Amino acid sequence: MSTGTVPPPLVEVTIARLRQDLLSNVHQAGDKLKVDHLREQYGCSSSPLREALNRLTYEGLVIADERRGFRVAAMSVEDFNDITRLRLILDMQALEESIERGGDEWEAQAIASFYRLQKVEERLPDGPLVLNSEWSMLHKSFHMTLLSATTSPRLLQSCSNLFDQAERYRRFSAAHRTQSRSKSGEHEAILNATIGRDKDEAVALLTHHITRTQRDIAAIIGSLPS
Repeated sequence: MSTGTVPPPLVEVTIARLRQDLLSNVHQAGDKLKVDHLREQYGCSSSPLREALNRLTYEGLVIADERRGFRVAAMSVEDFNDITRLRLILDMQALEESIERGGDEWEAQAIASFYRLQKVEERLPDGPLVLNSEWSMLHKSFHMTLLSATTSPRLLQSCSNLFDQAERYRRFSAAHRTQSRSKSGEHEAILNATIGRDKDEAVALLTHHITRTQRDIAAIIGSLPS
């Protein structure tokens, strides 16, 4: 009898691969996602692909149209502003609740997630931050860990979905960024206020962190030729 780790179901693997490619803009905004083409690209049958596309539609990364099939969600300053608006509501609610309810294990996980993110940032070259897959994964892990002591799984899932929708914009804008921005100091300040149970300071710092990203990305997208 095998005692090895059971591999994730094919649908979950397909969702993860397709999500990663959407976040990395392998599939560009507005592109049609034809199941026949995706079958060749991802090496699986139509059934897991359709289920993956439906799940990613729920997450806001894919648009489903009865006549036109599936396509990558469009990108615009207005859409990113809307994503940010919702994050400023839901993330703050989850953060406040986590500060109120989070225990020692939650604090330890938050500190560990920051440490892992910081170590990756130390290995990155100077200049504009390169949003590679490892950094992006650890960046999301840090933010979601801070919110993870909320008692609402639906709230946390909504925060996760919005984070991914914003991540697509972050990676898109990174290719056009020319100025450096050290996020490590911002993350450390948010962490310290959070585990220090300073709710007002933590919310203010996270709000500044998110809105500063909003301004930076909106400026980049707005400067690009239409």
